[in-house]
Amino acid sequence: MKPMNTLVIMADEHHRDLLGCAGHPLVKTPHLDALAARGTRFTNTYTPSPICVPARSAFATGKDVHQIDAWCNALAYDGAPESWHHRLRAAGHHVRSIGKLHFRGTETDDVRFSESEIPMNIVGGVGDALGLLRDRSESRGAADKMVRLAGPGESVYTAYDREISLRSQDWLRSQAPSLGDQPWTLFVSFVSPHFPLTAPQEFYDLYDHVRIAMPRRYAEAERPRHPYLEDYRSAFAYDTHFKSEADVKRALAGYMGLVSFIDAQVGALMAAVSEAGLLESTRVIYTSDHGDNMGARGLWGKSNMYEDSVAVPLIVAGPDVAQGQIEPTPKSLTDVSRYIAQAGGASGLGFGERVLFSKDATPVLSQYHATGSRSAAYMIRMGRWKYMHYALYPAQLFDLETDPFEQVDLADDPTFAEDLARCHAALLAKLDPDLTHQAALAAQAKRAEELGGAQAIIARGDFGFSPPPGVKATFS
Repeated sequence: MKPMNTLVIMADEHHRDLLGCAGHPLVKTPHLDALAARGTRFTNTYTPSPICVPARSAFATGKDVHQIDAWCNALAYDGAPESWHHRLRAAGHHVRSIGKLHFRGTETDDVRFSESEIPMNIVGGVGDALGLLRDRSESRGAADKMVRLAGPGESVYTAYDREISLRSQDWLRSQAPSLGDQPWTLFVSFVSPHFPLTAPQEFYDLYDHVRIAMPRRYAEAERPRHPYLEDYRSAFAYDTHFKSEADVKRALAGYMGLVSFIDAQVGALMAAVSEAGLLESTRVIYTSDHGDNMGARGLWGKSNMYEDSVAVPLIVAGPDVAQGQIEPTPKSLTDVSRYIAQAGGASGLGFGERVLFSKDATPVLSQYHATGSRSAAYMIRMGRWKYMHYALYPAQLFDLETDPFEQVDLADDPTFAEDLARCHAALLAKLDPDLTHQAALAAQAKRAEELGGAQAIIARGDFGFSPPPGVKATFS
């Protein structure tokens, strides 16, 4: 692969299917659709963990969560082990980040960007300490923000995203062309469509509430009652604050509006690339750190192994990338990490170098050890099969070929016992789920003790979502 400039655009919490080019009946994403038309769209890409900090730590390093002890939102990347930023900078490239990182962010950390503009890192170098307390189901104090802040308007996140976009456009136009033949990498990292679900008026107004369908399996009687989901619901009691169908549709309109808002930023970035004369020398990657449940099964946010939460959009375009192609082979964001290093001419990041564009059907792993989970949760995607394993609870198995919305759990059906066993063997080939669960709990207990113990952490409170630079966290 010829070394070339790389523009990496990461959204936060973008549901894989909310793209016009993915066939969504309502969402308007003309700029992402255009990017997909001039590149390849991957339809089965997964996050290493469906929550921000572990996902972004794994994305930085190209390694799975258990390999780097990135268990939750209070244990963030501090510059070790090495990342694709390290590899590219060591190869002599300019490697710049603008926007959200969600790393630890202390002065002694060296994450090896040439420069980081307006980075958002975890709050106070501590982050979401409540997520360390996994032996209880403390109801989160800021859960009402999900519905209370949904609707038209501006938030601290949309203001931050506008600043990220403007700075990135300026750098592409004014500085990137002056770097000469040495390839550069620019990581533009937004926070939308992550809640608060407050969308700028012009984007919110794109969505007629009458046409917005209620989420799948939203009715109380239709919701699955797996114990892992019950743990999550008791901790993140978002849905208890939705009092009517109008509340739900207002939140969904806000989310869709934020997707369209991010699409507009992508359009502005691509215009800057074109105006700088860089289209033929730049590969572009668009993805997200994880998805969003969007009310499906009565769940909001992420933090589970259903497709809504764990699958992410991925579009790759460039002068050497096949145009208008669809790639269904399952991939991980860690594959994208290695591709970024390789695209700039640096060596990969080890651990059995998978090639992003290969048809290699290696099983894909995701895992979750963070807030709202008494039990570790693991996912293996292998061909048509989606296997969910829990340290403390019964496993689940879905056939995504015949059941793409994961409505029929086949784990207890003897007809599929061999498929279940193959998926479990694939998980064991990657990690020991019980030992990994215990390792996460031990690391979290140690960190909780360093922070003064459970009572001190509970007294600190909950801030709901990380504030952008210059905005103080509000605890409740």
